[in-house]
Amino acid sequence: MTVDDNRTAASVKAKAPLPAAPILPFPPKPSGSVAGITMQQSTYSPLPHRQSLPDDAPNILIVLIDDAGPGLPSAFGGEVNTPTLERVHGAGIGFNRFHTTAMCSPTRASLLTGRNHHRVGAGQIAEFANDWDGYSGLIPRDAATLPEILKHYGYATSAFGKWHNTPTTETSAAGPYDNWPTGLGFEYFYGFLAGEASQYEPNLVRNTTSVLPPKSAEEGYHLSEDLADDAISWLRRHKTLRQDSPFMMYWASGAIHGPHHVPKEWADKYAGKFDDGWDAYRERVHTRAIEKGWIPADTVLTERDEALDAWDAIPEDEKPFQRRLMEVAAGFAEHVDHQVGRLLDEVDALGFGDNTLVLYIWGDNGSSAEGQGGTISELLAQNGIPSTARQHIDVLDQLGGLDVLGSPATDNMYHAAWAWAGSTPYKGMKLLASHLGGTRNPMAISWPARIAPDDRVRSQFHHCNDVMPTILEIVGITAPQIVNGVTQKAIDGTSFAYAIDDPDADGQLHTQYFEIMGSRSIYNDGWMASARGPRLPWVPGLPPGIRTWTPEEDVWELYDLENDWSQSRDVASEHPERLKQLQDLFLVESTKNDALPIGGGLWVMVLHPEDRPQPHYTEWEMFDSTLRVPESAAPTLGNRSNVVTIEATLPERASGVLYKLGGGAGGLTLFLDEGVLRFEYNLFMMNRTKIASEVALPAGPVRITVTTVRHSAAPDSGLDIELRVDGEVVGFGVVPLLAGIGFTANDGLDIGRALGSPVSLDYRDRAPFPFTGSLERVHIAYS
Repeated sequence: MTVDDNRTAASVKAKAPLPAAPILPFPPKPSGSVAGITMQQSTYSPLPHRQSLPDDAPNILIVLIDDAGPGLPSAFGGEVNTPTLERVHGAGIGFNRFHTTAMCSPTRASLLTGRNHHRVGAGQIAEFANDWDGYSGLIPRDAATLPEILKHYGYATSAFGKWHNTPTTETSAAGPYDNWPTGLGFEYFYGFLAGEASQYEPNLVRNTTSVLPPKSAEEGYHLSEDLADDAISWLRRHKTLRQDSPFMMYWASGAIHGPHHVPKEWADKYAGKFDDGWDAYRERVHTRAIEKGWIPADTVLTERDEALDAWDAIPEDEKPFQRRLMEVAAGFAEHVDHQVGRLLDEVDALGFGDNTLVLYIWGDNGSSAEGQGGTISELLAQNGIPSTARQHIDVLDQLGGLDVLGSPATDNMYHAAWAWAGSTPYKGMKLLASHLGGTRNPMAISWPARIAPDDRVRSQFHHCNDVMPTILEIVGITAPQIVNGVTQKAIDGTSFAYAIDDPDADGQLHTQYFEIMGSRSIYNDGWMASARGPRLPWVPGLPPGIRTWTPEEDVWELYDLENDWSQSRDVASEHPERLKQLQDLFLVESTKNDALPIGGGLWVMVLHPEDRPQPHYTEWEMFDSTLRVPESAAPTLGNRSNVVTIEATLPERASGVLYKLGGGAGGLTLFLDEGVLRFEYNLFMMNRTKIASEVALPAGPVRITVTTVRHSAAPDSGLDIELRVDGEVVGFGVVPLLAGIGFTANDGLDIGRALGSPVSLDYRDRAPFPFTGSLERVHIAYS
């Protein structure tokens, strides 16, 4: 990134007064020519194109890292090497009181629309959407996105990586596409629509087309690298074909969300660096963050929650597992920062660097505690299935030991206490909207043409919904009154352009509420009131009484953030009147922002999983061309009674996958192997129920039926599985425990082969293991 040492810290604000609120799209450019009967009798005088932007309008690059806490990056005192984040910060400025919502979909929706997350239907992740307005999972058309607005002004817009703001039932290749990135302002998209993805075998989308990764993991594929490659290609096309337009790029990685996947050499860079555990790590990072001036010198290092393990409490024979999980996570984080560096190198090489405004946001929420006690299959937590580190180690030993972590063979994620360490000096983590660490994420900004490097930290309190109004102010655009015929909601965010100009300016954001699944807080002029809510993400299973929880039961805490940077001292008993005022203010903010009912995001996840978004169909006809159907848009085969009927013609000793749902870390599959019919239910690698016919099926036409019967509606129910061939029972088995929420976030259903991650180890080395016969009919019906 180029830096002009002679420039001064010029104002980043618009040079002229902002124009009146426009109506978008602008009317078409009129013709200046006058037509006569003949061309000779006509006047040809085209009017110039409308100039909606200043000549020096900046390119805009927003980088958003996933599930990353403030105590990780070396830029701000952590021990994960982040040279690119340091590069952006060193070339510009940093904000140490920038805030997110504590959860991914809500942060992304808020950042892209400039509105509070409930006001744009994102009270929780899209997978758990429900019927209340604040939790619908739909970004409404009266909250036009930043790229939608910029596109009308002439910006070329693109998005790469994780999206996670489309209703899950709309994420299949059949659409509808209105709520995909290209329906919400981005002219180009390459990435995945779900909340997470395997870094080796992702379910990818280019614009509105499902695509396969360009190569396999064995050939060196990694998603973060692919996202950088594709973004670089897009930049080169832009340079060649649209060089007179500025660009806006939103590069939102899938790292470091679970599963933690990275090539072994990146994890090995951290071998031995975390041997003394998470408690010692926090001490070191806290000291270094103060030395760097990133946090105030009097910042108190908060204490570990009593429900989190101390490092000394971990059995010695389990510590190598816990250390390696953190080494993999650190390598994963450094690896994605390196990809951002490649992207910035290309921006510079193409001549865009000087006039590109870069916002590098380290985390859409704090570090994730959803790995709980350390796991090789991270969706165990989302399904509420408790497990122990010892169980994971035992399975890992069968797969090849610690070196397998980070590979395609596992979906590993670190112990929750490493996430707590990654949130140093705070006590919060992802999913805790009540405490910093869940909501406070570092942001570095550079713009060589207009921002001089300045190591004075910006400590004004700001929020992710402030990004959109900041960019509009910098570019010189007034928020539109009408977009595509729809009158727009007011923008909630407060521009922080003033703080870019002046590190000592008084903060202009006075009030901000936070709420995720009942965890909540309210900030007002230096004070914060907090209630942790009914559940802690690092505690396995569901807390007792959660199904009857009401917000009135919660104990509120009060913090003076002007004198207590890290929320280390609860002063509620000293200031009861102020606490009551803030509680009342939280209710006011919740009401006007569609956040009611409080805790509404728990409705599907905890209280009514049967109401989760899913197709309303009860039967399907499928074909051997039915591939890469996201699980949320597919038939529910793993936890609901159903019958699958397959009519096929088999060759001698037929082999190959008939269908599979999910992936290697959890799923179910039916396949033939040398004529033997086999079924497997892979319960997150912890238990595998296998059923097989005693003899091989003969060549010729065949009718195969798989009947699944759920034992009860209870969450801990099992399944009966019966296999029939031409009406005759050839196999029966019992799945002792089912995946109540689902097997996977991004993988899905394939007919006739296993794309993505293979469910069964029995054919992993042969994947995608296509069926060698012909499929005439595949019928699925609930029963």
